[in-house]
Amino acid sequence: MELFNRLAEFQMDVLKEVGNIGAGHAATALSKLLDKPVDMLVPKVRIVAFEEIADSVGGAEEVVIAIFLRVEGETPGNLFFIMTLESAKKLLRSLVGIVATHDENYTDMELSALSEIGNILAGSYLSSLADFTQLSMTPTVPALAIDMAGAILSFGLIQFGQMGDHALLIDTKFLDGSEEVKGHFFLIPDPESFDKIFKALGVDTL
Repeated sequence: MELFNRLAEFQMDVLKEVGNIGAGHAATALSKLLDKPVDMLVPKVRIVAFEEIADSVGGAEEVVIAIFLRVEGETPGNLFFIMTLESAKKLLRSLVGIVATHDENYTDMELSALSEIGNILAGSYLSSLADFTQLSMTPTVPALAIDMAGAILSFGLIQFGQMGDHALLIDTKFLDGSEEVKGHFFLIPDPESFDKIFKALGVDTL
């Protein structure tokens, strides 16, 4: 898509600022929920092709945990928050205080905590993007899955219909002392939605 070749450094800076504000809102919400300080950073924001999404989290066969939902409103699309199993366990241990098991099994409490964190992140990032673009973006109730990254993305295609061919990737880091926990936030707008988003950010898509 030629649009992304014309993105100036300014527009990418705007997208990173969206990510930083979203992270700030999410950190505040999580701090209130957990009654403890939460620090989050957005080290990287970029546009990736759909086929590169799985590669960004270790490959199509990498088993991951994902919170995914549909975005409704003026710019419909799909949203995924994906973490490796190791990162999810570290997040539960360091942020939520749950002494997680070291295998691939998760208790109901662990899954509930991860789902709520994903829900807060999704709402915070979408709210920030909506504020910047002045476009309505409303998340549906999120679902959670543990599976290979490729299978989760394929299920998203089946569940939500055709996806766009590019995604907005916002890397996220949770900080707890010297320990870092990484996650990947992917917004995959429907084909017609990307143009609306970038026009709202001042990018000529014609």
